[in-house]
Amino acid sequence: MADYDVIVIGGGPGGYVCAIRCAQLGLKTACVEGRETLGGTCLNVGCIPSKALLHASHSLHEAEHNFAKMGLKGKSPSVDWKEMLAYKDDVIGQNTKGIEFLFKKNKVDWLKGWGSIPAAGQVKVGDEVHNAKHIVIASGSEPSSLPGVEVDEKVVVTSTGALELPKIPRKMIVIGAGVIGLEMGSVYARLGSEVTVVEFLDDITPGMDKDIQKTFQRTLKKQGLNFIMGAAVQNVDAKKTKATVNYKLRKDDSEHAIDADVVLVATGRRPFVDGLGLEAAGVKMTERGQIATDHWKTSVPGIWAIGDVTEGPMLAHKAEDEGMAAAESIAGQAGHVNYDVIPGVIYTSPEVASVGKTEQELKEAGVDYKVGKFSFMGNGRAKAVFMGDGFVKILADKATDRVLGVHIMGPTAGELIHEACVLMEYGGSAEDLARTCHAHPTFSEAVREAALACGDGAIHA
Repeated sequence: MADYDVIVIGGGPGGYVCAIRCAQLGLKTACVEGRETLGGTCLNVGCIPSKALLHASHSLHEAEHNFAKMGLKGKSPSVDWKEMLAYKDDVIGQNTKGIEFLFKKNKVDWLKGWGSIPAAGQVKVGDEVHNAKHIVIASGSEPSSLPGVEVDEKVVVTSTGALELPKIPRKMIVIGAGVIGLEMGSVYARLGSEVTVVEFLDDITPGMDKDIQKTFQRTLKKQGLNFIMGAAVQNVDAKKTKATVNYKLRKDDSEHAIDADVVLVATGRRPFVDGLGLEAAGVKMTERGQIATDHWKTSVPGIWAIGDVTEGPMLAHKAEDEGMAAAESIAGQAGHVNYDVIPGVIYTSPEVASVGKTEQELKEAGVDYKVGKFSFMGNGRAKAVFMGDGFVKILADKATDRVLGVHIMGPTAGELIHEACVLMEYGGSAEDLARTCHAHPTFSEAVREAALACGDGAIHA
């Protein structure tokens, strides 16, 4: 008899959600996690701590730039970096302890240690081997670097090191203009660092809507971030207290160098599968080093995989959805994830959020579409809080009016996008959204106005 119905390897958003859902469905469940706390990268050194620092630094920006405009007079606050880091750590602690409480509440056993799979139906943790009818791999991802760039987490850091620097750097270079690089770059720019972003491509936030890319970069420049685009980093020469980034410009192959106190390597992430014993277990991998799956099943019966170790966007909420779907499938139900409606958010100020197709994707697919666009400068609430930068853009099928994609740059974009998600989940049209009453004054009125712009036209444009 198996020790467990299900053993989940990894206690991050995908893993802990999967474990809890399995337990809710009556399956005897354990979760393997080697960190001292649950929550994985997201809660410990990723999503949650970075949002704490983004909130703190945004509050500082408001005090320095907007308080006086509202008649709030007084000396600008000074930054106590140690206290800010302590606040960030407290936020982490509250969240990770919350997951531990949920495990106890749902009777999920936490097997503390690093897991491996010696054979199908077996998970080894330390010196103990546990039997399970089903194994779910949810081991997440780790930062990836570049050839010639050696990370020491002191001078040359990943997002992990960037969250615990001993002091605020005078100069910071960010390699990579994706979500992590721009969020952390924004934090340190607000705190007074001179931040330069070095990106290989010609646009920031690769894969996002072109209008968003251009407007977003222009806004970040106004906030003090510098950009070197089309630059191929050759190597980083790191000393004890500073580093030099050597790069070539793709347009003319010219060589350049730039110095900084800290270099943040934000060039993406890769599946974390080392030490799991997947090859010996016979689990097939993709060419990109991900676990090959079919509806979260691997090539080995009884072994499942979800989240960052599999194909698709490396997003905590994608992993959570897959965790629930895999749990329901194991329990004999119909697990489902709609991969066409997975939102993405960048938590800078203004926020950027998107869901569904971009214009470029629709053009390449030969889809006949229409565009409805509305600027936050036409939104009364946004202007009242100095957040008029940005817009809402809705892409709808020209024949059916069905919404195919929504892209937002503006205040609380990460919250506003979910109105579009619900609409798209049920195959809604731009007219459905346009005819839905929205409270005034709210930021969400800009979403309705963009929907109106898909028809006869926005009212406040």
